[in-house]
Amino acid sequence: MAAWGPAERNFYVAALARVYGAKRLPARRARPPALDETILTILSQNTNDLNRDRAWRSLREKFPRWEDVLAAPRKDLVAAIRKGGLAGQKAERIQALLGRIREQEGSFSLERLCRLPREEAREYLLSFKGVGDKTAACVLLFSCGRPAFPVDTHVLRLCRRLGLIPEKASAREAHQRLGRLVPENKMYEFHLNLIAHGRAVCRAPKPDCPRCCLKSRCRYYLRMQGPAK
Repeated sequence: MAAWGPAERNFYVAALARVYGAKRLPARRARPPALDETILTILSQNTNDLNRDRAWRSLREKFPRWEDVLAAPRKDLVAAIRKGGLAGQKAERIQALLGRIREQEGSFSLERLCRLPREEAREYLLSFKGVGDKTAACVLLFSCGRPAFPVDTHVLRLCRRLGLIPEKASAREAHQRLGRLVPENKMYEFHLNLIAHGRAVCRAPKPDCPRCCLKSRCRYYLRMQGPAK
């Protein structure tokens, strides 16, 4: 695997920032509520962003309040989020999550989460069925502005190819490893820029390696080039 000293960290972060821009975490007032981000990320599981967003819009149009979602007949909720795939499983998990939050928090809110110590907040999120490492990291990063590094499909693919994690690393292993290695103040920027790079250049079936700003330190590219002559 690639080394991760200060110079290497700066290379990956800076190279992507030159192409896609340096990103700053939005001000607190511009961040999504923690409960919204949790449910949005559940809807994103095993689907693409387009279908996730369709399911989210349909859900909020048909059930404007979270209490409406909890009280909805299961079949109606399934119909509302069907475009996101796995609608039956996701509907069950969303209603179970809302019921528990109302019971434990006294309202449909997870804002208390953002005031907890980071690891305590993470463990609380992971205690909900259907909330895994990616969902917990998304909530902590995007809603709470806390250091966390979500590993989605693009991030996992790129980090395997680059050699930042083992080629067969699972998503959980990737979260653990990258959560330790990515500088905390660059997690938001690096996450977004890796996704942008995965969509534009390092695509799943046909990566456009000649255009890649990271190719000089990419395990996949260097292996494809073969031994130096």
